[in-house]
Amino acid sequence: MKHALLLALGAVLAAPPALAQSRGFSCVGAEKLEDDVFSIAFPRGGAAITEAARSPLATAIEAALAEPDRYICILGHAGQEGGATTSIKLAAQRARAVSTAMAAQGVAAERIRAEARSAQFSPTVRAAEPPSRTVTIVLMPSP
Repeated sequence: MKHALLLALGAVLAAPPALAQSRGFSCVGAEKLEDDVFSIAFPRGGAAITEAARSPLATAIEAALAEPDRYICILGHAGQEGGATTSIKLAAQRARAVSTAMAAQGVAAERIRAEARSAQFSPTVRAAEPPSRTVTIVLMPSP
């Protein structure tokens, strides 16, 4: 029993580490940028990329592939779509869906940072224009 446990522990320790988002850049302030910003709409309560979202997503992917030195912030938004916890989870699911789609089309995953944003918690969101049911893709300025 002890030998089997040691073998299992050795296998776990030898396994490659789990991949996490790159921490080499920050998305703080990304929502204030105006150039190279793309918006992907989602249906109320949904996190699946719709047919209507394919064209703006393709445009964002094309721009990202054309400038491989730029990082990409993907900001998932959810307005009043349930309670605060539900909204932030939905915003994260939307950001993850877009991030996964971009990586599947050849955008290097280490260039992408996906974050959930909620109007309920964001002091920078103006009450008259809360982002809702969208993902904002921001190509950050070149380093």
